[in-house]
Amino acid sequence: MARVALVTGGSRGIGEAISKALQAAGYTVAATYAGNDDAAAKFTEETGIKTYKWNVADYDSSVAGIAKVEEDLGPVDVVVANAGITRDAPFHKMTKDQWQQVIDTNLTGVFNTVHPVWPGMRERKFGRVIVISSINGQKGQFAQVNYAATKAGDLGIVKSLAQEGARAGITANAICPGYIATEMVMAVPEKVRESIIGQIPAGRLGEPEEIARCVVFLASEDAGFINGSTISANGAQFFA
Repeated sequence: MARVALVTGGSRGIGEAISKALQAAGYTVAATYAGNDDAAAKFTEETGIKTYKWNVADYDSSVAGIAKVEEDLGPVDVVVANAGITRDAPFHKMTKDQWQQVIDTNLTGVFNTVHPVWPGMRERKFGRVIVISSINGQKGQFAQVNYAATKAGDLGIVKSLAQEGARAGITANAICPGYIATEMVMAVPEKVRESIIGQIPAGRLGEPEEIARCVVFLASEDAGFINGSTISANGAQFFA
């Protein structure tokens, strides 16, 4: 029976590429989304991947959603915590709500996603936890104190889970994408995009599929001895 992989924020952007790549690798995939029903329906129609709607910032919703996934598809063996938001503002203008919304989704959302599946992974002596962090969690970024803090925190979660899960056959690793050619990045003004590319030694944006291939490897049996690690996929823009 195919292993079940849960991808949060898995119907659009990097998450969409991850869901498709895991499906192509033989996993039974469940993709979550927070609000765009039309996009989720189109994604399911095109791929056959089931989508589930809940807000990862809410623990009870996550528990209920994951229970439904496991009822439909079976125990979750691979969890990809990809869902994330931005609420950018210079620190002196950042509001408490902008801070809290990003913390709740990008940091607490990882806890809410992994915590419900952790006991089952320990019982079955197998699990793969993959957290999508960010280059800006490694180096910081202007007007992203909230976002950078959460993405740096995600790396701490991974390093700690790795130590707790290793003897139970569970690995926890992170991927820190650089600037990727997602809908959000491609929507910025061309001059801004050119400025971003100018900072990347590879001379281009990354592709969502390049991040997805990292996920597929970390989810595999072959990656069983890689634990607590961070893959920096940024075109040589930054070295942690």
